[in-house]
Amino acid sequence: MTEEQKTQFGMSNISNEWFKAKIDKRKLKELSRRSDYEGWKHIILYTLIMSILGISCIYTWGSFWFIPIYLSYCMFWGGADAIWHECGHRTAFKTRKLNDFFYHIASYMNNFEPVRWRWSHSLHHSYTASVDPHDFEAEETIFLNSSLIAFIVRFIPGYNFFIIHKSLYSEIIKHAFGIETRVMKECIPKDKKQSCIRSSRVFVLLWLLTILSCFVVNSILPVLLFLVPKFFIFMNVVWGLTQHIGLKEGSKDHRQSTRSVRLNPIFSFIYWKMEYHIEHHMFPMVPSYNLPKLYEEIKDQLPKPQTLFEAYKEIIPAVIKKSKDPNYFIPVKLPNN
Repeated sequence: MTEEQKTQFGMSNISNEWFKAKIDKRKLKELSRRSDYEGWKHIILYTLIMSILGISCIYTWGSFWFIPIYLSYCMFWGGADAIWHECGHRTAFKTRKLNDFFYHIASYMNNFEPVRWRWSHSLHHSYTASVDPHDFEAEETIFLNSSLIAFIVRFIPGYNFFIIHKSLYSEIIKHAFGIETRVMKECIPKDKKQSCIRSSRVFVLLWLLTILSCFVVNSILPVLLFLVPKFFIFMNVVWGLTQHIGLKEGSKDHRQSTRSVRLNPIFSFIYWKMEYHIEHHMFPMVPSYNLPKLYEEIKDQLPKPQTLFEAYKEIIPAVIKKSKDPNYFIPVKLPNN
């Protein structure tokens, strides 16, 4: 992001406004080192698992076993979100071209048009949980006066089919036709808008080719395997919503607006350690695979990490309270240091 673009959003000195945990500079530099080995290790294992599950879906198509295998496939497909995220920060690999290559692949899998999301995610880090409208990810990650029912239905497989008119599919189609959405107008620099339109058109073309392939093979499997898995990633929603939901907006302390949880090894692999979310927001230059080590260095300055059960034990009451009082937020107990 150029200085001119930072000035556009008032970001020139914004990083200095946030609380940062104290850590030895040499240690932080060590933890910030990127590794092609770590990146390839994750990508290769992820691709292997996806291939096995995808082939299993094909072989079990038409039987009862297709359902649990397909839902598992969708859950791991949702892991593209973590790959998109790390490659977008260019921390997955040491080699920049590898980050950019897998960023575009994961963007398609994640239904995130790469130009739009590179810019909106940059603003998300600068305006996390901000009352300022520049955090374009807030509607998904910060709880905005939803009812308990509206909150619960997010976890139902296929729920997104019912809100497809509000989905990223709809946004990408609009961009493909050159329609300027609010996020394009307010987030994407003028010199990048045509790139956003072009990549949106590529997305739409790939969708159409996927649909046409169904007629060629006389099966809806291509659509199920390559177009709509994100409609069924309800398990990923379980840990994804813990990032910021119910916490304080407008704070310059990520410890108050962001939540770290702890997951089992399978979920943690899919999420690529993003459950260390306070640590990530505080030091976004640290690769996700080093976040556990970062936590050990600064844990005395952070709130105690929660299990999923502990997180939802406070999130669900907060959902109810916030639907009645938009100013309510979950108070976080901070260390006395």
